[in-house]
Amino acid sequence: MTPLNSEAARAAADGIAERLSSPSLVSAMGLRGGWWPQSLAVGAAGVALLHIERACAGLGSWQRVHEWLTAAVADGVGAGEGSHLHYGAPAVAFALHAAGGERGRYARALETLDRHIAAETRHRLVVAHARMDVGRLPALAEFDAIRGLTGIGGYLRQRDPEGQLLSEILTYLVRLTEPVNDHNELLPGWWTALAPSGRLSTEFPGGHANTGMAHGITGPLALLALTMRDRTVVDGQAEAIIRICAWLDRWRQDDHSGSWWPYWVTRAQVSGAQPTPSRPSRPSWCYGTAGVARAQQLAALAIGDLARQETAERAMVGALTQPLQLAAIADASLCHGHAGLFHITDRCAADAITPMTRFQPSLLQALIEDGTDAEQLAAALLRPPGGCFGFLEGAAGVALALHTASSGLPPVSGWDSCLLIA
Repeated sequence: MTPLNSEAARAAADGIAERLSSPSLVSAMGLRGGWWPQSLAVGAAGVALLHIERACAGLGSWQRVHEWLTAAVADGVGAGEGSHLHYGAPAVAFALHAAGGERGRYARALETLDRHIAAETRHRLVVAHARMDVGRLPALAEFDAIRGLTGIGGYLRQRDPEGQLLSEILTYLVRLTEPVNDHNELLPGWWTALAPSGRLSTEFPGGHANTGMAHGITGPLALLALTMRDRTVVDGQAEAIIRICAWLDRWRQDDHSGSWWPYWVTRAQVSGAQPTPSRPSRPSWCYGTAGVARAQQLAALAIGDLARQETAERAMVGALTQPLQLAAIADASLCHGHAGLFHITDRCAADAITPMTRFQPSLLQALIEDGTDAEQLAAALLRPPGGCFGFLEGAAGVALALHTASSGLPPVSGWDSCLLIA
């Protein structure tokens, strides 16, 4: 990336951070989505990640961090059934751990949160294994990276990477990949009877198998691969990675520009009664080529599969060069926008045998168009009523991607580990 691009990214990140300087300032903006303090995805916990990363880099104050973390817990912290990596105790704990650093800040609060997280996680594991014992299909929220056990595993990988609870989650994910017999049809163990919305729907008779990073099987694939690279391994982990990859191979679509995967596979598609989509959709983190390709690149690196790594990287390059995919990106967000595509490309490029860094300037330009100054970008992202200040879909996440782009270094705080891309 050129110095000019780097300077523009730094200025834009600075401008957004200033507009998100305090909880009182943001709460007065009247932006969409309301005010959900203990949410990593859309609330104060997620904005805290921006100020944590900047403070770690010497670009912001720890007082701002403390104000946002205080706001995150102001209304209490949920630790029961509704909690997950992006809301409640695990979300707040993820932010506190990122802030802790070598000085061990917030150690007492983290110990309290961890006890509640462990109790709830073990309860969910018991329920999940009981479900599998009787051959029932899972809900997406049981295992996915946002609401499920994969997301909790992502937190534990940072917080307690050698702990027993992370190993129990990995063991559960290995079992999740084993096939299940449903009405005399053998399906992958992550097949759900529900629609992608997480509810029953007549539009998805017989349910579906979700391929997305946020709600589908590539979230578990990424966690299994990342922990294997960390040398945290349970029985059957490599075999589980291979089973998931074999399923993705079955549904991979190849054309002149590379490979891509459908967002999900339906029962009718499995039987051949319905065709798979004929064209790719947006190459986002949550669904689409970018997230699926990064997960498979990580899997390939974990099990030493050079051919798979090349295929995954070609798919990523296809997403970066195919006009149809690029045109489908409609916003700046981490979840499904330009910031997410840029950041995933940066992470992929660091591990790649396929050259990718040449795409970074144009990806950054999609975020910061020529002639757009930092103030204009910050104002556009936070303009009421449609603006959003949060981490996954809003200004805080965009600023984190821009900050990382300007530094040219991996995140100091590990903020992107919650996306399971690193």
